[in-house]
Amino acid sequence: MATNKDKTPRSKKKRVKDAEGRMALKEHLIEARNRLFKSLIALTLGTIAGFFVYDWLLALLIAPVKAAGGSVVFTAVMSPFDIMIKVALFVGLIVSSPVWLYQLWAFIVPGLKKNERRMSYSFVTAAVPLFLGGVAMAYFVLPFALEFFISLSPENSDNLLNISEYLPFIIRLLLAFGLAMLVPVLMVGLNLVGILPAKLILNNWRITVFLIALVAAMAAPGGDAITMFALAGPLFLTFAAATLICHFNDKKRAKKLAAQEAENERLAAGGVATDIDAPSTIDEPKSQL
Repeated sequence: MATNKDKTPRSKKKRVKDAEGRMALKEHLIEARNRLFKSLIALTLGTIAGFFVYDWLLALLIAPVKAAGGSVVFTAVMSPFDIMIKVALFVGLIVSSPVWLYQLWAFIVPGLKKNERRMSYSFVTAAVPLFLGGVAMAYFVLPFALEFFISLSPENSDNLLNISEYLPFIIRLLLAFGLAMLVPVLMVGLNLVGILPAKLILNNWRITVFLIALVAAMAAPGGDAITMFALAGPLFLTFAAATLICHFNDKKRAKKLAAQEAENERLAAGGVATDIDAPSTIDEPKSQL
């Protein structure tokens, strides 16, 4: 039977290990692995569903090219199979977005309490429509850009686009604007948990405006300024709305904190001990026999 003497070194060893943070890092890595595994399962199921809508979605992605007077061609034997996998993965990312968005948020803000868990659901509820809205917005503007570039072709020439180059470009464009629309809701979420104050956002607003304009210019190149503003406009509006929400939330948090401090001062002036000033049982002296 183990004695108290045998147990003491183990407890001390455990405390030293916790003080070095090794267990915390291990748990953090395990959490990352579990959340990544859940996201991959959702992505796999969504990808399987993507094979069933492959023909319909491929026709939808090629439609802007045909509307602009061009056409796509397959230039390799394995191109149809390769394109099928890419389209299915794209569908998987879209369909599984509620799952991997929640897992991403829960990993950024670990150890969620009951009220913070409700906040996570609110984050996903707002993030999914914004992500899908960004994808739809990019698809809506895409024909204008294609029409501009195809119009530069000389007369009596055919515009034959390689599907292996065209489709990855379109998918990256759609996902880029979908992810860009997640930035405002991510800002609000980090502000609600006290990580990103509105003051920090306002101090760096010039950098943010420049990055938004740069993304819009790279995603919608060409001489059509209307296309660029059509892409950058919603990003500016959502960023401004997110900054405003963060500002009001900081004011509300500061007001609540000031009221709490005033209440503590009032109780301390009246001789009532607050929770912080209340003595604990550890500080009480032991009676001498």
